[in-house]
Amino acid sequence: MLIIVTGVSGTGKTTIGNALSEHFKIPFYDGDLFHPAENIAKMSAGHPLDDDDRKPWLELLAQKMLDSKASGGCILGCSALKEKYRQILSVDPEIHWVHLIGDRDLIWERMTARQNHFMKAGMLDSQFETWEEPDYGVKISIDQSPEDMVAEILDHLEP
Repeated sequence: MLIIVTGVSGTGKTTIGNALSEHFKIPFYDGDLFHPAENIAKMSAGHPLDDDDRKPWLELLAQKMLDSKASGGCILGCSALKEKYRQILSVDPEIHWVHLIGDRDLIWERMTARQNHFMKAGMLDSQFETWEEPDYGVKISIDQSPEDMVAEILDHLEP
Protein backbone atom coordinates (compact mmCIF):
# COMPACT_ATOMS: atom_id res chain seq x y z
CA MET A 1 0.00 0.00 0.00
CA LEU A 2 1.25 3.46 -0.93
CA ILE A 3 -0.36 6.53 0.64
CA ILE A 4 0.70 10.13 0.11
CA VAL A 5 -0.55 12.72 2.61
CA THR A 6 -0.39 16.23 1.13
CA GLY A 7 -1.21 19.77 2.16
CA VAL A 8 0.41 23.06 2.96
CA SER A 9 2.79 23.22 5.89
CA GLY A 10 1.08 23.01 9.26
CA THR A 11 -1.90 20.87 8.20
CA GLY A 12 -0.81 17.83 10.20
CA LYS A 13 0.81 15.61 7.57
CA THR A 14 3.25 14.14 10.11
CA THR A 15 0.61 13.51 12.77
CA ILE A 16 -1.77 11.86 10.30
CA GLY A 17 1.02 10.00 8.49
CA ASN A 18 2.31 8.52 11.75
CA ALA A 19 -1.20 7.44 12.76
CA LEU A 20 -1.78 5.76 9.39
CA SER A 21 1.63 4.11 9.64
CA GLU A 22 0.70 2.65 13.00
CA HIS A 23 -2.66 1.43 11.67
CA PHE A 24 -1.29 -0.20 8.51
CA LYS A 25 2.05 -1.32 10.04
CA ILE A 26 4.08 0.24 7.24
CA PRO A 27 6.71 2.97 7.54
CA PHE A 28 5.96 6.69 7.49
CA TYR A 29 8.41 8.95 5.71
CA ASP A 30 8.27 12.66 6.44
CA GLY A 31 9.28 14.29 3.18
CA ASP A 32 10.79 17.23 5.05
CA LEU A 33 13.50 14.95 6.44
CA PHE A 34 14.76 14.23 2.92
CA HIS A 35 15.37 17.84 1.89
CA PRO A 36 19.00 18.54 0.99
CA ALA A 37 20.88 20.98 3.21
CA GLU A 38 20.58 23.73 0.57
CA ASN A 39 16.78 23.56 0.65
CA ILE A 40 16.68 23.64 4.45
CA ALA A 41 19.03 26.63 4.53
CA LYS A 42 16.88 28.45 1.99
CA MET A 43 13.64 27.80 3.91
CA SER A 44 15.30 28.59 7.24
CA ALA A 45 16.23 31.97 5.82
CA GLY A 46 12.55 32.55 5.00
CA HIS A 47 12.78 31.96 1.24
CA PRO A 48 10.32 29.63 -0.49
CA LEU A 49 11.70 26.84 -2.66
CA ASP A 50 11.29 27.02 -6.40
CA ASP A 51 10.62 24.18 -8.83
CA ASP A 52 14.33 23.62 -9.47
CA ASP A 53 14.93 23.24 -5.71
CA ARG A 54 12.09 20.76 -5.38
CA LYS A 55 12.66 18.49 -8.39
CA PRO A 56 15.59 16.36 -7.09
CA TRP A 57 13.91 16.15 -3.68
CA LEU A 58 10.65 14.92 -5.23
CA GLU A 59 12.53 12.39 -7.37
CA LEU A 60 14.23 11.06 -4.24
CA LEU A 61 10.84 10.70 -2.51
CA ALA A 62 9.39 8.94 -5.55
CA GLN A 63 12.26 6.44 -5.49
CA LYS A 64 11.78 5.91 -1.75
CA MET A 65 8.17 4.97 -2.43
CA LEU A 66 9.10 2.59 -5.22
CA ASP A 67 11.72 0.94 -3.03
CA SER A 68 9.20 0.47 -0.21
CA LYS A 69 6.65 -1.26 -2.43
CA ALA A 70 8.52 -4.58 -2.28
CA SER A 71 8.14 -4.66 1.51
CA GLY A 72 4.47 -3.66 1.69
CA GLY A 73 4.59 0.05 0.93
CA CYS A 74 4.77 3.22 2.95
CA ILE A 75 3.06 6.42 3.89
CA LEU A 76 4.68 9.62 2.64
CA GLY A 77 4.00 13.06 4.05
CA CYS A 78 4.81 15.67 1.43
CA SER A 79 3.34 19.09 0.70
CA ALA A 80 3.16 18.29 -3.05
CA LEU A 81 1.73 21.74 -3.64
CA LYS A 82 1.54 21.63 -7.44
CA GLU A 83 0.09 19.05 -9.77
CA LYS A 84 3.45 18.68 -11.53
CA TYR A 85 5.00 17.74 -8.16
CA ARG A 86 2.29 15.15 -7.59
CA GLN A 87 2.97 13.75 -11.06
CA ILE A 88 6.61 13.14 -10.10
CA LEU A 89 5.38 11.25 -7.02
CA SER A 90 2.84 9.23 -9.03
CA VAL A 91 5.06 6.16 -9.29
CA ASP A 92 2.24 3.64 -9.00
CA PRO A 93 -1.36 3.70 -10.29
CA GLU A 94 -2.65 2.46 -6.94
CA ILE A 95 -1.36 5.33 -4.80
CA HIS A 96 -3.93 6.56 -2.32
CA TRP A 97 -3.89 10.36 -2.12
CA VAL A 98 -4.98 12.10 1.09
CA HIS A 99 -5.15 15.89 0.90
CA LEU A 100 -5.35 17.82 4.17
CA ILE A 101 -7.31 21.02 3.70
CA GLY A 102 -7.69 23.84 6.19
CA ASP A 103 -8.33 27.46 6.90
CA ARG A 104 -5.28 29.72 6.68
CA ASP A 105 -5.89 31.25 10.14
CA LEU A 106 -6.08 27.84 11.83
CA ILE A 107 -2.90 26.70 10.09
CA TRP A 108 -1.15 30.00 10.98
CA GLU A 109 -2.06 29.41 14.63
CA ARG A 110 -0.58 25.90 14.52
CA MET A 111 2.59 27.01 12.76
CA THR A 112 3.34 29.85 15.16
CA ALA A 113 2.96 27.42 18.08
CA ARG A 114 5.42 24.80 16.86
CA GLN A 115 9.06 24.92 17.79
CA ASN A 116 12.30 24.07 15.96
CA HIS A 117 10.88 23.66 12.47
CA PHE A 118 12.68 25.20 9.51
CA MET A 119 9.44 26.09 7.74
CA LYS A 120 8.60 29.49 9.16
CA ALA A 121 5.00 30.61 9.64
CA GLY A 122 5.69 33.69 7.50
CA MET A 123 6.05 31.42 4.47
CA LEU A 124 2.50 30.09 4.80
CA ASP A 125 1.08 32.58 2.32
CA SER A 126 3.53 31.43 -0.36
CA GLN A 127 2.36 27.85 0.25
CA PHE A 128 -1.28 28.85 -0.25
CA GLU A 129 -0.34 30.81 -3.39
CA THR A 130 1.45 27.74 -4.78
CA TRP A 131 -1.20 25.15 -3.75
CA GLU A 132 -3.10 23.67 -6.68
CA GLU A 133 -6.01 21.77 -5.20
CA PRO A 134 -6.28 18.36 -6.85
CA ASP A 135 -9.53 16.92 -8.17
CA TYR A 136 -8.68 13.38 -7.02
CA GLY A 137 -7.98 11.63 -3.75
CA VAL A 138 -9.74 12.14 -0.47
CA LYS A 139 -9.88 15.66 0.96
CA ILE A 140 -9.87 15.85 4.74
CA SER A 141 -10.71 18.98 6.70
CA ILE A 142 -8.19 19.68 9.46
CA ASP A 143 -10.75 21.42 11.68
CA GLN A 144 -11.35 18.17 13.57
CA SER A 145 -9.29 15.99 15.88
CA PRO A 146 -6.50 13.85 14.42
CA GLU A 147 -8.45 10.76 15.51
CA ASP A 148 -11.51 11.89 13.56
CA MET A 149 -9.37 12.74 10.55
CA VAL A 150 -7.79 9.27 10.58
CA ALA A 151 -11.22 7.61 10.98
CA GLU A 152 -12.48 9.55 7.95
CA ILE A 153 -9.42 8.54 5.92
CA LEU A 154 -9.84 4.88 6.90
CA ASP A 155 -13.51 5.03 5.84
CA HIS A 156 -12.28 5.98 2.36
CA LEU A 157 -9.42 3.48 2.25
CA GLU A 158 -11.21 0.52 3.85
CA PRO A 159 -14.84 0.68 2.63
